[in-house]
Amino acid sequence: MRLTFREVMLGVRRSPLLSTLSVVTIAFSLFAFGLFGLLVLNVDRALRGVEEHVEIVAFLADGTLPEAVSAAMGDISAFPEVALVQQVSPEQALARARAELPEFQDVFDASFLPPSIEVRLKEGHRDPVSVKDVTQRIQTYPFVDDVRYGEDWVKKLYDIRNIAGAAGIALGLLFAAVAVIIIGTTIRMTVLARSREISIMRLVGATDGFVRRPFLVDGFLKGLVGGLLALLLTWGASSVISHNLIQTSFFDPGIATLGVIGGGIIGLLGSALSVGRHLRRV
Repeated sequence: MRLTFREVMLGVRRSPLLSTLSVVTIAFSLFAFGLFGLLVLNVDRALRGVEEHVEIVAFLADGTLPEAVSAAMGDISAFPEVALVQQVSPEQALARARAELPEFQDVFDASFLPPSIEVRLKEGHRDPVSVKDVTQRIQTYPFVDDVRYGEDWVKKLYDIRNIAGAAGIALGLLFAAVAVIIIGTTIRMTVLARSREISIMRLVGATDGFVRRPFLVDGFLKGLVGGLLALLLTWGASSVISHNLIQTSFFDPGIATLGVIGGGIIGLLGSALSVGRHLRRV
């Protein structure tokens, strides 16, 4: 490995401009990938924020005993899908309606607002099937007049999340493939620039594995450096957008670290594909 790293450093010293160009090219290709990842991250968090407001409202019949309501709330809170259960009195419903719709505050009257139980679900259980299943169980209580949860809205939100997730995966793979091609092209330039050196190494008995190894390490290191630069550029872009347009969320430290390592892996993969194909032509 010491000899491999020495070959890598010699290659950098012999062609500093080409090495710098390779790192910059990799950085900008991964920067485009990072911007897309940032977009997907913020869209996903926005959808999760909207999804948190998915709730089931069970309207109670007049004259329902408080003991029966308390027992039902205890049962519902024990459902594995349920995160929060709370009772809303007619007075609380009236105050909420007047706050949310102040232009109609003189119209509302507590007499036509029934008491209710509001149920919020845990993350991962807000899909239409889970919500409908919990709704059907709540409807079995005899003192529940009606249960509503915005069925059409929940379905549309779930469909949007599925479409956004599928589009994110497809476009993410496309950006990764483009990054691999760009990195492979830069490594090919390095292979061609050192074609005479490689020919001499083969003449003295160097194997393809020995010749290939420095290029693989070179691609991995350039991918790491390019990934780090791309992360800094993405952070700068996120800061500018947050300051001038809308507030955005940045990658968590774990995701950022995986992104830099991913840059190294993409660099390694691009090198392997390029070197394997072009060494046969040298």
